[in-house]
Amino acid sequence: MLDTNANIAIVTIDGPDKNFLNPDVMAQVGADLLAADKDVSVSAILLTGAGDAFCGGLDLASIRAGGDPIVFARSLAVLLKIFPKLTKPVAAAVNGDAVASGASIVAACDYAVTVPSAKIGSYEVSVGVWPMVAQVPLIARMGTKVAMENIGSGEPFTAQRSLEVGLVSRIVEPAALIASASEWLILASRGGAANAGRVFFYELAEMSYEDGLDAALDKFAAQFKK
Repeated sequence: MLDTNANIAIVTIDGPDKNFLNPDVMAQVGADLLAADKDVSVSAILLTGAGDAFCGGLDLASIRAGGDPIVFARSLAVLLKIFPKLTKPVAAAVNGDAVASGASIVAACDYAVTVPSAKIGSYEVSVGVWPMVAQVPLIARMGTKVAMENIGSGEPFTAQRSLEVGLVSRIVEPAALIASASEWLILASRGGAANAGRVFFYELAEMSYEDGLDAALDKFAAQFKK
């Protein structure tokens, strides 16, 4: 579902049960993100979940019932690759549990606000699966030591622990969730066209210190060219 309010596009993860991810659901979320990014009337993107869950991760039951794991994994990788290429700020409003690949989506967003009751993180080890794809954004967001604390144990973080390790930025009551995430988006969208620098921000994160400084020179100068 794609809705706009105050120039903020609201993209909703709307899947079966706890918003489990299957290829169709992931394709829809990706299409909504890209549509919002291309819409000139949209200044920022807010991502949340339908009902009382944010996202329960990949639909493992469907995979075990005969679904092709490669198709599911590839669909997740395609979706996660979209986030660093968006030219508009994106925030997660974590309205309930965001586990497994749902946690990786939270990690891929620029900013996240959560309700106090939410569990956020990987649980796959507890059911005999290693989150091969979902771990990538979690490692990038939290670093190897903290990510392993979660991934290696298969125990999702509480909202408080998620705040402590930087997986989310604020904890608010459910009634304030959308407004809180929107507050940051309004601030982040003030750069207008300059927010295309968001893409370079994520490219920069993969570079060495010196290479990053060198690459930044032309990017800085380009902002002042007419």
